[in-house]
Amino acid sequence: MATVGLGKGLPGFSLVFLKTRSGYFPDPVARIPLMKLIILLSLPLLTFPCTAAETGNRNVILRGSYSNSQLQFNIKKTGRVAFMGGSITQMNGYRPMVAARLQKIYPDTKFDFINAGISSTCSMTGAFRLRSQVLEKGKVDLFFIEFAVNDDQDAGHAHRECVRGMEGIIRQARRAQPQTDIIVTHFVNPGMLKALQSGKMPIPMAAHEEVLKKYGVSTIFLAREVADRITAGELTWKQFGGTHPGPAGNGIAAEMIGSLLGTAWGASKADAPKDHPIPGEMIDKGSYFNGTFLSPAGSANADWKWQVPDWKEIPGGFRSTFAGMKLLCADQPGRQTSVKFKGVALGVYVLAGPDAGVIEVSIDGGPWNRVELYHRFSRGLHYPRTVMFAADLEIREHTARLRLAKDSNPASKGSAARILQFTVN
Repeated sequence: MATVGLGKGLPGFSLVFLKTRSGYFPDPVARIPLMKLIILLSLPLLTFPCTAAETGNRNVILRGSYSNSQLQFNIKKTGRVAFMGGSITQMNGYRPMVAARLQKIYPDTKFDFINAGISSTCSMTGAFRLRSQVLEKGKVDLFFIEFAVNDDQDAGHAHRECVRGMEGIIRQARRAQPQTDIIVTHFVNPGMLKALQSGKMPIPMAAHEEVLKKYGVSTIFLAREVADRITAGELTWKQFGGTHPGPAGNGIAAEMIGSLLGTAWGASKADAPKDHPIPGEMIDKGSYFNGTFLSPAGSANADWKWQVPDWKEIPGGFRSTFAGMKLLCADQPGRQTSVKFKGVALGVYVLAGPDAGVIEVSIDGGPWNRVELYHRFSRGLHYPRTVMFAADLEIREHTARLRLAKDSNPASKGSAARILQFTVN
C-alpha cells in the first residue's frame, strides 16, 4: 500500500483512494466530510477496485456509459443485476463475489440478483433462453455475460456460430431493454490460454469481441490477464484455479469488473438514464436476436410423450437443474411428430445422454436431414445442448416434421431424444 488521497467520483460523493500495486481501491459508499477523513482512514475500505482515472489495464476495456446502473443503484435505491453464462456463472464463483461487492457499495439499495448460469450451455443457447430466463424477470439494470469457454470446449463453435449467439444476446437485450448496462467477461481454459500465450486469439473471443466493439459493450479480458500474469511470473494456472477458477481466480475477475465500474461510475456526469445506441446494420443477419423458446408440449402424440422422465431408470448422470421438468420424449426409431413455428430458424434444446440418437427433420415437406444429438460429453451425462435443424429460412410460418433415425452415433447406446424446448428465431 502507498498513499491515500481524495479524488472525484460518483456525483455528490468524495472518494478515498487507497493506492496499491494493482491500482486504486475506493470507498464510494457515503458522502465523506473532509473533517472526518481521519476517522475514515481508520476503517476498512469497502473494496470495489478501480483506478482514479482510466483503468490502466489493456484487459479492462471500457466501452460506452454505465451511468444508467449507477443512477438506479444510487438514486432509486433498487437494482436488478443478471448474470448469464455456463457453469462458471452458475457456480459459487465470480458472480456472488460481484453481487456481494455491489451490495457493500450500495448498502441501502435493494438488489435482485438473477443467476441465469446453466452448466455446459453456449451463447447460442443463451440467445434462446435470454427472454424467459432474464428479460421477462423485469427491468435489468446491469447484465453480466460469459460464454467464451463454453463456446469453445463445449459447443466447439465456428466463428459464425459464436457471432450469431453473442450478437443474438446483445441485440435482443438492447432492443428489449435499451437502458441495460452490459459487461462481458472472457474466462479461459488451458487450450485458450496456450493460444493467447502464443499470440493467437481463440475463435470465441475474436467473434465475441467483434460483436462487443460493434455494440459498444465493455470487455473484461480475464483470459488475457491470466496469460499476462503467468508470463510475468505473478500467477500460476494452479493458483488461478483452472477452467472453473478458485477463489483467487474469481477474485481477479471481480477485481477487474470493479476496476471497470469504478472508472465508468467515477467519470459519470449523467443526471438521467439514456438508451444505449443499437447499430442499424448487423454483423450477421442470421444472428439469433429474435431467439426464444417454444414449448414442445403441443407436439406430444402417441409416439412422443410429454413427461418427466424417470431419471433413476435411465443410465447416465443427471443434473438437478432439470429436476421435475417435463420433456418431449421418444426412444424408438421411426417415431414421428411435428411442430409449427414462425421465424427463420428452428432447433432443439435437449438433454443428450448415453442413449441419445439422431433426429431426421423435414421442413415444409422438404428433404429429410439428419441432426446428431449425441455429444462427446453424453457418454456419462444427460448433457444440455442446442442443435439447429435449419437457419436462414424465409420469414413466415413453417411446419417441421421430426422422426428418430434407425441408426445412431456408434458411441450411443440408443436412439432417444429428450427435448426441453424448441428454439425459434
